[in-house]
Amino acid sequence: MATLLRGEVRAILQPAGTAQYQGAYCPPGVPFREVRRGPFDGKDDIAVRPDADGGLPRHMSFGGGAVIYEYDGRDKTGRAVYRYAPRLSPSHTKVMQGVAEVYAEHKLKGGQ
Repeated sequence: MATLLRGEVRAILQPAGTAQYQGAYCPPGVPFREVRRGPFDGKDDIAVRPDADGGLPRHMSFGGGAVIYEYDGRDKTGRAVYRYAPRLSPSHTKVMQGVAEVYAEHKLKGGQ
């Protein structure tokens, strides 16, 4: 668990909600539920520092800006919730193409 400095707020990363994944790229043959999954979902050892006006940052990025999470309010324990934002993540299309390859390979091997 992250050690909080004065003013910081605990945060957790979650899969995309409807607002984040609506209209995101999903290749043929891949269930749309795969679009929701972000590479850091469930990570909860994060702390964010509020802006000068007291608000939390709207976006959080990882991997040199390749993966973006979007602020989506707070949970019951007061942690800031950031949801995977596939439409804003530059790496999303390439990742989904890789997922499509896995699904196609599985189908060729006789899987459902």
